[in-house]
This record gives sequence, structure tokens and C-alpha cells, in this order.
Amino acid sequence: MDGTKEYGLGDWDGDTSKSEAKLSEKAARELSRVGVVDIGSNSVRLVVFDGAARSPAYFFNEKIMCGLGAGMHETGLLNPEGRSRAKAALARFRMLADGMGLPNLNIVATAAMREAKDGPEFRKEIEKELGITVDVIDGQEEARLSAQGVMLGWPGAYGLICDIGGSSMELAEIGDGKVGRRETSPLGPLKLADLGGRKAREKHIRKWISTLHGQFGEQRDRMFLVGGSWRAIARIDMHRRDYPLHVLHEYRMSAEAISETIKLIETSDPQELRSACGISNSRMSLLPLASEVLEQLIDTFQPHDLAISSYGIREGLLYQQMPEKLRRRDPLIEASRFAETKEARIPGHGNVLYRFVAGLFPDADEHLSRLLKAACLLHDVSWRAHPDFRAEVCFDYVTRANLGGLTHQERVFLGVALLHRYRNKRGARFSDLYSLLSDQEIHNAEVLGKAMRLGAMLWMSDSPQDVAELVWIKAKDHLVLNLSEEARDLFGEVVEARLQSLAKAVGASAQVQIGSEADL
Repeated sequence: MDGTKEYGLGDWDGDTSKSEAKLSEKAARELSRVGVVDIGSNSVRLVVFDGAARSPAYFFNEKIMCGLGAGMHETGLLNPEGRSRAKAALARFRMLADGMGLPNLNIVATAAMREAKDGPEFRKEIEKELGITVDVIDGQEEARLSAQGVMLGWPGAYGLICDIGGSSMELAEIGDGKVGRRETSPLGPLKLADLGGRKAREKHIRKWISTLHGQFGEQRDRMFLVGGSWRAIARIDMHRRDYPLHVLHEYRMSAEAISETIKLIETSDPQELRSACGISNSRMSLLPLASEVLEQLIDTFQPHDLAISSYGIREGLLYQQMPEKLRRRDPLIEASRFAETKEARIPGHGNVLYRFVAGLFPDADEHLSRLLKAACLLHDVSWRAHPDFRAEVCFDYVTRANLGGLTHQERVFLGVALLHRYRNKRGARFSDLYSLLSDQEIHNAEVLGKAMRLGAMLWMSDSPQDVAELVWIKAKDHLVLNLSEEARDLFGEVVEARLQSLAKAVGASAQVQIGSEADL
């Protein structure tokens, strides 16, 4: 699994201080429900963010494929049918926003609106008829917002952002929590479709990517891919590889893998491939053009690897409203803490449990420690599920939840840990996903899960009072459960069975010490 050194995942701590808690609560209130509309060359989308400000949930998400930029190369005008569809979509979104009580909508328009001859006139029309304000942003701003969206999920990430829309493609550098150089180019598939044959497109693509390479220089770090066309290519790559975890955000691809996937796109029946991968007809028709851009992009910049980001312009608009201190906080820990507050039976118990299990991982680095913390915060959020299925519900929850700052391997690690929180044996249902982890990672997740399973029996409040602690004496293969005198009666048959299960997992003998013997 990748470490936090790679991600630079920002600040997190064992317990949120009062000042930081107030900051998070205040920011969460101020950003509790934010509506964003993105008027693109190919689609118009409304997203309403809700929940923890640092790691927001998608309260509402709707996209209408309008094709505003279709045919612009020939006419210089917005597509007439696209105008009608876009205006209808905006009217619907305005009414939905009113119904949700949103104070205002943040509406941005990109390449098609800024480049079309009738773009200014269409902007005035929709503002007058619908009573909304549209901000037509230039390519530099589009690149900046997209880069900020990536940083929402990966604070401190570094590399090159590549955001492809219908009519344009933007590049931006990120590093040290900042957006660096950024440029725009006319390499969107809708614009390429108007150029004619493949030779004309290849010449156009080569010219622009060569120009971009000259502006950015060598970019051998990670390339973050933003945009619907890239996500569709990733879906096909997952299909080709029979990849077990169908979560697009943070999906990784190598240059070689993408080359194989592009060959599949070129040689397969489009309708069969579209149906198998759940891609719309309109998106599928653009993929061969987007693939031509991606091939040349990779050949020229030669990134270390490529990662799909589901976060882009819309998330970037939310990110820029956050205070700097909130931006630096770890989105995984913030989302886990928010889930505990909303769903757990005893909010705050996760911090107590974390201190209890940490003794089993004395050599844990920052990367592993944040996963331990997240698991403890999430250990009880699925308690409402039927007891027979809690283990499976926990696994499904964390592997598919809207969580930022989390690799696919880390999702599965948390899933295995939470599965063992409710069950001793893993079973075979999720065995295909276990293949994403090493044997050591699976072992660590099992130990963590069984430790949480034990610890959950020893506290029924969020009191920080230390009634129990685990001491693992590795040199002697000895696991000691220390209990305070007040906790003597908590040690029953079920607790003993769970202690023995944990001891077996770490390959140790178990011992219980109570009261003065424990020396808590």
C-alpha cells in the first residue's frame, strides 16, 4: 500500500482538540450544503454537497448530456439542440435548488460557452429567463479548479492534472498543496470530431501536446486523469483486467495497461463493450477520439503512473471555500469521524478503541496509524444491519463508500478489518478482493479487526477512562489484557473467547491481569 509520504495526506491526530473541533464544526455548518452547476461542452451537471466539509457527501448528483459544443468547429456557434437541452436542464436545477433550500448556486461554464460566438448571448438569455448568474471561466481558471478538486481528495498530492472535457483539455501542476503552471488546449473529443480524418486529428493532437510539453517540461510523476472520457476508459480497463473493485476514484493504470485497453476499444464491437461496461452511447462514441489524445499524452509526458480522480471542477469550487486549516486535514479521518458522529451507537468510542488497539502495532508508521484510526472510528457505523450480516455490510460500506484520500488497497484493508470486527472467519465471498492485499496486510487487518472485536466489549461509553489496555510482549509471544478493578466484572466468557481469538491471530499466549496487578 502507498504511504502518506507519497500522498502528503495532511494533518490528523488521535483526538481532535477543542479548537480544531470548533473549526471543523463551524466549517461544516458553513459548507453543509453547497450546490454547484457545471455547464460543459458535452454535459450539464448539478452536484449538491452535504455533510462533513473536508470530505463531503454527494447529497444530489444529476447529469444531462446536452452536447453544447457539438459542431462548433464548423459553425462557431453552440449546438441549437444543445442550447435547448441545457436551458431546460438549468431550469430544472434551479427549481431543485429552491426546493432544497440552497442559498445560491455556484454556476460555471467552460470551453463551449467561452468560445462560441453566441456564448455571451446565450449567457444573457439564461440569466434573464432563469434568474441565475453564470460565471464563464477561462481555460486557466478551469485548470486551477480541476486541480483544486484533485487536492480535495489528496491534500499534498503532487503530479500533473489532466482534465478532458468535450471541447478542451486542461493541464495543471500540483505540489506542496498548491497549483502551479496550468494551460488549456483544444483537445476535447467533440472538437476533434469536427477535424475530419485520423491523419488530420493526429497532426492536430501531436502539435498541441508538443506545445504543452514545451511549456511544462518533463513530468515523470503521477498523472491524475479527470473527466468523463477518462473514467469511461478506466471502466473498460477494469473490464479487460477483470478487476475486482469497481470504484473509479483512485483507480491506477500503467501506460502498458492503457495501451492494451485502447487496442480493445479499437477492435471491439462498440455496443457490446458499452453494454458490458455501463457506458452511455454518447460517451462511447467519443472514446476513440479521447484514446488518441491519451496515447499521445502518455508517449510524450511518460508519467510514472496514472490515477483516476472522480473529483474535478465541482469539487474544486467547494475546496476554494474552505479555510486553509481545514484543507490540511485528512479527508479519510474527517469522513470517518463524521460517520461515527452520525451513525455509531456511542459517538466518541472510536478514540477510546484506537488507544486500546494501538499497543498491538508499536512500530506502525503514519500510514498504518491513520488506517487504525479510521477503522476504529468506523467500527460501529453499521450496527443497524441484521447481526447475521453486519460483517458483510461493514465490508461493503467501507470498500464502496465516498471516502477521499484512500487507495483501493486501503479500502480493502479497512474492509477486512471491519469484517473481523464482527466475525472471526473471513469466508470466501470477498476472496477476489483479498487479492489486492499482501499476506502481511491481510494479517494486520485481521489482528486489528479482532482487537476491535475485543475492545468493543469493554466500554459502553465514550469516557476516556482507561479501564483496559493491551500489552503485547513480542519477545515472549505473550499478550496481556490489563483491566482496572472497576472493570473486573466485564471479563466474562465472551470477552475471554475474543481475547483467545486475538492471541491466536498474533501467535501469542493470553493472560489477564486485574486491579493492582494490571498497574493501569
